[in-house]
Parts: sequence; structure tokens; C-alpha cells
Amino acid sequence: RHNKPARMNRMNIQIGRGAINAALGGGALLTGGYVLVNHCMFNVEGGHRAVMYSRLSGMDSVVLGEGTHFRIPWLQRPYIYNVRSTPRNIKSLTGSRDLQMVDINLRVIYRPEPHNLPQMYRTLGLDYDERVLPSIVNEVLKSVVAQYNAIELIVKREQVSSEVRLRLQERAKDFFILLDDVSITHLAFSPQFTTAVESKQVAQQDAERSKWIVEKANEEKKSIIIAAQGEAEAAKLIANAINKNPGFIEMREIQYARDVADTLATSSNKVYLNSDALLISGIARALGRDEHQTLKKGWLWN
Repeated sequence: RHNKPARMNRMNIQIGRGAINAALGGGALLTGGYVLVNHCMFNVEGGHRAVMYSRLSGMDSVVLGEGTHFRIPWLQRPYIYNVRSTPRNIKSLTGSRDLQMVDINLRVIYRPEPHNLPQMYRTLGLDYDERVLPSIVNEVLKSVVAQYNAIELIVKREQVSSEVRLRLQERAKDFFILLDDVSITHLAFSPQFTTAVESKQVAQQDAERSKWIVEKANEEKKSIIIAAQGEAEAAKLIANAINKNPGFIEMREIQYARDVADTLATSSNKVYLNSDALLISGIARALGRDEHQTLKKGWLWN
């Protein structure tokens, strides 16, 4: 009987020790899991690549793709690159062949070469775009723009953009960078040059307008000459007709009198004209001459 409480105490002590050991084991397991997940594993997201640096062997030449990867804490350290196409606008102030300052905004879409990421990290690091793109863009733009004058940069903009793209792509390959697209989005000149160009355009428009006015005057002159020649020819024909037949004038008077009579007949106003105004005197002369000739023929027959 006296040993029963002692045995109970020993059992309680053993149970307590087991619980403590279990708690310690669970804590160690959780700690180990935390360390494993946070320090021994890392994820490479979509559109990214990773390179591994080891304290023992340096930069590994293997490029790690998307997914979950393991590493040894403290001994290995991953560096992750974004290999998606990324746009970037770069401004450059350069001079043209005719010494005009040109402000150019160039839009570049770039990405790193995935298989050369270890060498890129050795030479340029993670901020390769900041180190390389501004310098090579300014270099290429200055060399290309210097071959054209200011007007050609506007007229041959597509050609200039194509030449810049080809040269820049070749230059970026030296730094393991791929350029998917290069385009000139903005092209501006100094205010003085812009004002001079506008003045030149206005002067050209005025010159074209003056040229058009001169051509119009020449055409009007030609038409007047042609009309005068026609009137002279008509007058000549009328004069010949009068010489050959004196009754031509009287026929014209009769035609004119008929036109005047038609106009007065259709008018709502009352107009009184004498025979001279209506040219009836010519009709009377013609009728009188016809009557005289009729009487003369009758006398001859008698």
C-alpha cells in the first residue's frame, strides 16, 4: 500500500516528460519545416529565370526555369531575372547634319537572353538595363541622326527608325540583350527652327498662290483675245454681208424689233415707245421698198 502512491508519482513524472519531449519534437519539426520552406526552397515565377551563386564554386552556368527549387542556406544564393518583354522610353538630345538640335524619344522593348544570364550577372548584374540601354541608345541615335538634316528626319522618319533599330539590335547583342521593337515616338526641334519651317511653308503657299493668280490672269487674257478675235471675225462677216446685201441691216432691225415686242408683251408693266425706239421705221422702209418694187413690176407688165 505504501508503494502505490510512489508508483503513481513516477508514472505522472514519466507522462510529463513524454509530453515535454513531444512538444519539443513538434517545435523542432515546425522549426525545421519553416527553415526548409523559407531558406531551403524558392520559387521562380512565370516569365522569370534564376541563376545560382555558390560560395564554394561561384556562379553556376545552369539557368533555372519556372517552378520550385532547392538551395543550401548560406552556401547558395539565387538571383532571379525577369525575361519578359519590357518597354522603356529613352530621351536623347542630339544634332542633325545641318547642326539643328533634335529632341528624340525612343521606345525600346527589350528582354535578356535567358541562356546568357550567368554571364550577364557576372558582367552587368541585375540592373543591366540601367547600365546599358541609355548609353547605347544615345550612341546609336547620335551616329544615325548625324547622317540626316532636319527636313529629312521628318520626311524619312520610317527609314531613320529602321536604321536605328538595326544598329541598336546589333549593339545590344554585345550585352546579351534582345530588342523586340525599337520605334521613334517623338521628334521635336528647337522653337526657332519650328518657326522658320512654318514661315517657309507660308512663303511657299504664298508663292504657289501667286503663281496660280498669274496663270489665271494668263488664261483670262487668252480667253479675252479669243473672244475679241471672234468678235472681229463676226464684225468682218457682218460688214461683208452688208456690202453684198444692204437689206441685212433691215433684217437685223426686224429681228431686234420682234425681240423687243415679245419682251413687252410678256411684261406686266405698260410701256409706250415710238417707232424709232422699236425700230419699226426700218420695217416701214422695208415694206415701202417691197411695195415700190411690186408697183414697178406691175407697170412693166402693163
